Amino acid sequence: MFGKKRQNQPAERVSVEAGEPTEHLTVIGRKVKTCPVTVIVPAYNEADCIADTVNSLLEQSLMPEAIIVIDDGSTDKTAEICRSLGVMVITPPENTGSKAGAQNYALSHIKTEYTLALDADTTLQEDALEALYNAMGSPDLVAACGFVIPQKVSTLWERGRYVEYLMAFTFYKEIQEYYEKPLISSGCFSLFRTEYLQQIKGWSLRTMAEDMDLTWTAYQLGKKVRFIPSAICYPIEPHNFHFMRKQLTRWAHGFIQNVRLHRKGLLQVPFLRSIVTVMCWDASIASIFYLTALPILAVTVSPLFLLGYIIDLPMVLVPTLVKAYSRGETWKALTSIPAFLVLRVVNSAIFLEALFKELVLKKTLTTYEKGH
Repeated sequence: MFGKKRQNQPAERVSVEAGEPTEHLTVIGRKVKTCPVTVIVPAYNEADCIADTVNSLLEQSLMPEAIIVIDDGSTDKTAEICRSLGVMVITPPENTGSKAGAQNYALSHIKTEYTLALDADTTLQEDALEALYNAMGSPDLVAACGFVIPQKVSTLWERGRYVEYLMAFTFYKEIQEYYEKPLISSGCFSLFRTEYLQQIKGWSLRTMAEDMDLTWTAYQLGKKVRFIPSAICYPIEPHNFHFMRKQLTRWAHGFIQNVRLHRKGLLQVPFLRSIVTVMCWDASIASIFYLTALPILAVTVSPLFLLGYIIDLPMVLVPTLVKAYSRGETWKALTSIPAFLVLRVVNSAIFLEALFKELVLKKTLTTYEKGH
């Protein structure tokens, strides 16, 4: 469905500096505070959701100077919808084959100090850009990311991801921010210094997780990345097993590829080295135990071993329910816990499959597939 083209009166733009306090202003005939940010939105056949994404950008309390949608060979009305909403659309000569490729195509069009990378299926809370921009005062800070919550929470897979995100961004990400080492500046919504993107020649195509690669590269260059929980975005997550498998497969292969790529550099960053080691253990050894040892012990020794599947449930429940309560979503979170347990099993199996293919069969994943 087409978004409605805005008929607002021309707004007077007032630029602000990074870190400068800003006001929340309303729309028609208003003075619009802007910041030196160009938003790039890579899009391939996103006609069903791109209007919501663009409209959420046009409703920000602090406006970017430019919004560029990269129509990466779409066969639907993605480009037409975006143009109807008054934003710039650029089209590569042919499909670039990945989100990173589309983002890199846009780099030469960026003239502002900062670049916001936003997925085409992701909407923003009205003050999200302002929250990230105000955090970018330090010159060695090259990226900032926000809190991620699924836009839709209906199917089993969406519910599982909802709990996963509430837990991860309320607990793990906050710890990473405390140590000034967020593991990933999320690919769906992050603000960067354009100079840094130019320095590293944009988003690398050497792994399936370009956001992780970009973040770990920053640490090895002595740069900083931040997590800003007040900057909230809402992506559309996979709604069925078909798309969830594609996304989890890409993420698993991407993580393994990045560990191999950055293993020497990781040794020089103590906290990052520790957290990646724990993740490798949890995703491999713990997953093998979770998927094989527990059911075997339950059958051969005692059914009580099945309690192993829920023994860490309190660690999941506490941060999840605390955040859900603050959002008025306690019941939604409670009823979504079983879906999270299913997703955890599937995630473990897919990671082990990726590990076997990458390290044993030497079959590196190189084809980018959309996760919805």
